[in-house]
Amino acid sequence: MLLAALLDRLVEEPPDPHPVALFGRLVAPFDRVWSRPLAAGAAVAALLPALAATVVGGLVALADGRDRRLGVLAAALALFTATSHRLLVGTADAVVTTSERDLEAARDGLLALAGRDAAALSAGEVRSAAVESAAENLADGLVAPLAGFCVGALVSLPAAAAGAAWVKAVNTLDSMLGYPDKRHGTASARLDDAVAWLPARASAGLLALAAGDVDAPRRARDWLDDVPSPNSGWPMGTLAAALRTRLAKPGVYRLPGGDRLPDATTARRGVRLVARAGWLAWVGAAGLARLAERVGGDR
Repeated sequence: MLLAALLDRLVEEPPDPHPVALFGRLVAPFDRVWSRPLAAGAAVAALLPALAATVVGGLVALADGRDRRLGVLAAALALFTATSHRLLVGTADAVVTTSERDLEAARDGLLALAGRDAAALSAGEVRSAAVESAAENLADGLVAPLAGFCVGALVSLPAAAAGAAWVKAVNTLDSMLGYPDKRHGTASARLDDAVAWLPARASAGLLALAAGDVDAPRRARDWLDDVPSPNSGWPMGTLAAALRTRLAKPGVYRLPGGDRLPDATTARRGVRLVARAGWLAWVGAAGLARLAERVGGDR
């Protein structure tokens, strides 16, 4: 796990073809009109993440069978592929910095972070979206795959890698299919909601620790009913409370941590808090994975 964190820090992203992009190509043919969309969507949600986990776990098992060091390297590569931290933080920071001098470029840069129409967003709304996306993706892109790795570590190193891959596949399915107008994506969306339930709340706790404001999640709780997702509001709301700023998606939700949308200084602090919370997640998950390995071995 620490090797995967080092790879994230030094390399940022795997080279093309990115394994997650390859999985997306596998999903694409299933994103179509079905005569029985709910049943077809349930089958897709059950089978495709399982296939991804089987392939990744099998490759790590083969490497581990040849040499333990190869197994560790293969598992680290699998976890590195399933997580994203440095790229997320760097992209969010770049959008915030660009918003000060070139709003149009910042709107374009936001597309890499948030799936919303940015054409009419003000500079404050662009910065808000960048901070919100950084907080939300801390849970989806880092904490959730780390949790999958820790759960799998109760069984074996290949199972740990498979657990991270399964979680990443579930999240990718949701990002491609989990929209209200796609009935075949209903199962994928519900599965992702279930998988992300604990990581989202753990991410809120990590952000509160990173900010030195352990009361932030409690203050944010009253704002979350307007957020459509049952999970993403927790890290976003906690960050709004810790920063004492307002974060909002126009026409959808409002997280009133303060009276105004974030200025550049506040937004940069929010991104730094996400970065710090991410490193807390890596270190904490490494300890949990080690504990899980020992428990699995004793059992």
